[in-house]
Amino acid sequence: MTVARTGPAFSVQDIPFSYSGSWFNISPVTAQNTYADDLHLVSHQTRMHPVLRFVPMLGGARVETRVVATPALLAWTLDGEAGEGAGDGSRRIELVYENADTVRLRGDGLGLRLLAANPTLTPFSGTYLYRDPVDGAHVFTAYETGRRYRVTVLSGRPVESGGVHDLGTSERGLGMSERDGMWEIAVEEFDSARRPYARSGSFGEVADRTRATFESFLEAVAPWRSARTPAAESAAYVLWSATVEPRGFLKRPAVLMSKHWMDKVWSWDHCFNAIALAEGAPGLARDQFQVPFDHQDETGALPDSVTHSEALYNFVKPPIHGWALRNIRARLPEPLEPGELAELYRRLERWTEFWLTARCAPDQVLPHYQHGNDSGWDNATTFDPERVIQTGDLAAFLILQARALADLADELGDSAASTRWAGAADRLRAAMLAQLWTGESFAARGVHTGARWTSGSLLDLVPVVLGAELPEDVLAAVAQRIKTHLTEFGLATESPSSPHYQEDGYWRGPIWAPSTILIEDGLRRGGHTDLADEISARFRGLCERSGFAENFGAQTGAPLRDRAYTWTASAYLILAAAHERRTARRREMARSE
Repeated sequence: MTVARTGPAFSVQDIPFSYSGSWFNISPVTAQNTYADDLHLVSHQTRMHPVLRFVPMLGGARVETRVVATPALLAWTLDGEAGEGAGDGSRRIELVYENADTVRLRGDGLGLRLLAANPTLTPFSGTYLYRDPVDGAHVFTAYETGRRYRVTVLSGRPVESGGVHDLGTSERGLGMSERDGMWEIAVEEFDSARRPYARSGSFGEVADRTRATFESFLEAVAPWRSARTPAAESAAYVLWSATVEPRGFLKRPAVLMSKHWMDKVWSWDHCFNAIALAEGAPGLARDQFQVPFDHQDETGALPDSVTHSEALYNFVKPPIHGWALRNIRARLPEPLEPGELAELYRRLERWTEFWLTARCAPDQVLPHYQHGNDSGWDNATTFDPERVIQTGDLAAFLILQARALADLADELGDSAASTRWAGAADRLRAAMLAQLWTGESFAARGVHTGARWTSGSLLDLVPVVLGAELPEDVLAAVAQRIKTHLTEFGLATESPSSPHYQEDGYWRGPIWAPSTILIEDGLRRGGHTDLADEISARFRGLCERSGFAENFGAQTGAPLRDRAYTWTASAYLILAAAHERRTARRREMARSE
């Protein structure tokens, strides 16, 4: 039963096992911070729902197994103490994705029970199991996802575990016994009906095809990888496996933030994924940038988040899109066509005008956030005194966005618009320095009260993203303050010396990918390359040690919250690629001297 393996082995507790384009994964994570004893097929249509439970069996009883995952293959193997044949590799179950909506499973020496995760059937919830008289397959139909899950036996003999055609609270499932020798099944997710299942190759051929598909993606997005970048393959897998095909509110292929519980696209997270993908997967990168813009409302605002079944508008996210677009375009292998440039200009212009109109109080040049959620730094201490505030990071992002619009307008031949946006950037920059710079840091200002304050939050220092556009003395002072946030593992989002610091305080201490990328980029463009190098090295080391969590303890480096967050994987790829290329340039220069 040997199948060729590829890529690093990983824990499905940390990274869900999935396939690019698929709306489901295999994982023990069945809800936020909830880990089941068994692996489940977990769907992300109509939110996150565990649908089917995989129970390895031996001699008619559940058996403990060791689970090993690589990008192409998931395997349950018998624990060394579990019974006859243990440790010799002969007792195992293997699972591969045949395509985005179908998995194949086979067993040798181990049986399997496939059970409904929610067997309580009411008119409004639960899973129903029936045997289809058309093709003889067993079908689970799940109310929570609105989809069906067909089980077709390819070899071996199914053993019905009960609940077929039952109503009420019956356990619903079927099984495959190890006593009949090797067995194999296919499990498909579909809507209302489809033709009888037809295999597209042997199990080994399917595994080889999946491996080749992922390796092609890996080679495209991380051709620079080496022994010095040991997390590159895992980072690429996190992105590849979190991608879903267009469905529901998502009108184009989208990289979810995670296929754990953070299974949405938030309207700034997507930018980091687009940057990481731009060089190797330019079409997917351009789609990532555009996903929220597909839902831009009549005022020009972007939604807070988009996923399969909803687009939320109660908050927004910060306008980092001008900064991101410049980074994306610098990495794209081919220039954008004029038609796409014009569309990007219109969308970015409307998004910028939203901030300069709907989010600008009368007689104010600087726009404001209405809540910490609008900034992406939900509970940052910057927002403790007041919630409706003007901040340096928001002004800086809009300065960069206005500069990007000026450049786009110039490319499109609209010199008047280019001049207008350059003037807007100048006015925002002058107001930011006059109203928010204290001489040591950037302050926040209450729109209703006019009060100003500084905090221990790294958010106050994010205007460094302007790089050389800041006056030299301002840039130097901000860089010095940034150093006070730098721990062994990276940039703490609340100063470790602050009384408000919390190791697991969301934006009140932990290290995050987006703040790292924004600040590293600004420092580097501003000439503070040594500090930028140090920040890059510490964050890369953190990911290599602790994976791609939503955030990390600043003092311990411990992974926190969702353990398979795509913007963290993207940040690693962005920083690692840049470091590898700087290293290559230095070596080339040394050889030429």
